[in-house]
Amino acid sequence: MMKDKYENPLITRYASKEMAQIFSPTMKYKLWRDLWIALAEAQRELGLSISEEQLDEMKKNKEKIDFELASKKEKEFRHDVMAHVHTYGAQCPKAKPIIHLGATSAFVGDNTDLILMYKAMNLIRVKLVNLIDKLKKFALKYKDVPTLGFTHFQPAQLTTIGKRAALWLHDLYLDYENLEFRINNIKLRGAKGTTGTQASYLKLFDNDHEKVKKLDRLIASKLGFNDTYPVTGQTYSRKIDFEVLSVLSGIAQTLHKITNDIRLLQHLKEIEEPFEKSQIGSSAMAYKRNPMRSERIASLARYIISNLSSAAMTASTQWFERTLDDSANRRLIIPQSFLACDAILEIALNIFDGLVVYEEVIKSHIENELPFMATENILMEAVKKGGDRQELHEEIRKLSMEASRQVKEKGKKNDLIERILQSDKFNIAKEEILDLIDPKNFIGRAPEQVEEFINDYIDPILDKYKDDLDITVELRV
Repeated sequence: MMKDKYENPLITRYASKEMAQIFSPTMKYKLWRDLWIALAEAQRELGLSISEEQLDEMKKNKEKIDFELASKKEKEFRHDVMAHVHTYGAQCPKAKPIIHLGATSAFVGDNTDLILMYKAMNLIRVKLVNLIDKLKKFALKYKDVPTLGFTHFQPAQLTTIGKRAALWLHDLYLDYENLEFRINNIKLRGAKGTTGTQASYLKLFDNDHEKVKKLDRLIASKLGFNDTYPVTGQTYSRKIDFEVLSVLSGIAQTLHKITNDIRLLQHLKEIEEPFEKSQIGSSAMAYKRNPMRSERIASLARYIISNLSSAAMTASTQWFERTLDDSANRRLIIPQSFLACDAILEIALNIFDGLVVYEEVIKSHIENELPFMATENILMEAVKKGGDRQELHEEIRKLSMEASRQVKEKGKKNDLIERILQSDKFNIAKEEILDLIDPKNFIGRAPEQVEEFINDYIDPILDKYKDDLDITVELRV
């Protein structure tokens, strides 16, 4: 079978079926019909001459979208909304005169986009809280296992594996807070008319302002929303798109940072993402185990982050009550940002299902660096036992330089502790020094910080969404 047309990889390779369904033509045009039914119902409730028979006919045919006829009509009209108005009207001859009554294209287009973003954000939330749950378990498991901390990717003081995971978790927590806010505050555009003045509806209701206001609220209620945006032009403000995509960009930034760390740690052979038995790391180098999942997240995350600039440009370049230069751009960036965000969350869930920690390698790296980090503690202990602080400092400086030469010039292990033990200037027993350089003496409150953060901030989220936890994901490629 030939495949001679471009296929969107977000659909064929990366995103879930659930997210693809949210942005499918079927979902979109069913929502258009939901909106037309809600409009007609509300108009009837407010006294317009619309019969139950017309409403029944619209509801009966809601699911039967004739895509072929709609396509022909769009080719004829060069207008997608009018194509679907006529297609729906052809299926509903009795209701045809009142479909889309008083509305402009943005009534179905914009309201549908807001509903789709609301649905998509809810699906993103399910995956985000599942990822938070997995990171919580990982952080708790390794909360008191020491590891080298890095600043500037140079060995610094120790931290713990769990504390580093808590840093990742904290960023996801911030993303969760932003996502919750956006979900709880998104509204419908409602019934606002061609330039947002509601003039057409005011005409329909004989200048009854209260009925026009009630129409707006009724439609929101029928679509499951508490409110509509108080003022709009022909469209709702495109700043809303920017704010929603900002949340997705935030998630992408977090997952990019986490998987950057995993890629670096995999290079150090300390941590490794899952690698399946039949997986091939390189077509040439059979031994390789590339961090391909983390690299894929980085790649898609970059795409999501870059899409935010389009939303910003659209919001800033809209003319007066609207221009149409937003339309084609939004058709691409809104669904594709959600599809890509859905994909990186699924990949991250897969990574944390099977992340491997090589504790012996981590211990070995600590042993190479800790002697230098422990010199201050050794110096203090030796002074307490009667040593001269300045003499001991100079001795440690010399021994440290010699040990460093062993490591850098000869590739040998760090033998600073042995050198200190052999020096006659330190009045400290071997057992006392070994006790001083126990890595657990260098991790501060890392374990407690992990526990306190999870208890105070993460567990309440997981308890709130406990029915959404334990989803399973399966990567297609």
